[in-house]
Amino acid sequence: MTDAERINTLLEYTKLNGKNFALRIGLSYPDSIYHIQRGRNGISDKLADRIVMAFPEIDKGWLLTGEGDMFRVAARRSGIVHPLPAFTTDARVGRQQVPLYDFEAVAGLVPIFTNQNTPIDYISIPDLPKCDGAVYVRGDSMYPLLKSGDIVMYKQIQDYYNIIWGEMYLISFNYEGEEYITVKFIKKVEEKPDMVLLVSHNPHHAPKEIPVSAIRALAMVKASIRFNTMG
Repeated sequence: MTDAERINTLLEYTKLNGKNFALRIGLSYPDSIYHIQRGRNGISDKLADRIVMAFPEIDKGWLLTGEGDMFRVAARRSGIVHPLPAFTTDARVGRQQVPLYDFEAVAGLVPIFTNQNTPIDYISIPDLPKCDGAVYVRGDSMYPLLKSGDIVMYKQIQDYYNIIWGEMYLISFNYEGEEYITVKFIKKVEEKPDMVLLVSHNPHHAPKEIPVSAIRALAMVKASIRFNTMG
């Protein structure tokens, strides 16, 4: 299988065209994908890293050589825990004690992220990526993917310009003198490198542009927990 055939196989699997696939793996322009499809270039090691970062189930060796299986591991979704896509930099931990915080009690994420308050409890789940903490979700902006009362487990992000576009983040930001805490998909704003677009899963919530400078705390959502109870 040629490099072009492997790229086309990926596009079929992801149900994306060349342009959207390029955006999904963090490329501003799809030219490099088009060149591979036309046989002008091959899949470089750097491009393969981008692809497996966006689609961790894809085997990098297969991307580069065509040998072996396309998929590295089968997706694991069981019980009430719903792991979100892992990245090649994630170190899986057999079992960890993830602190659960109440950000409403401490008026924001910043005190939590700077270790200024005590967890209300700890969560222990096997085979998760390393998580820094967990909080309860409030509101319906990510419904039905997340609903109010769910718990999200997160990994803190220090560099606000090092965002992986299209992924789900827990974010605290200032807007007109008020601090907002929410879970959103974060997308790039073309030709505005100092802005980001906050996108809800719930179609009733409109996307919103904010300056990167307004972000006070940022964390990538790694997993969610939902309690299903009756009556």
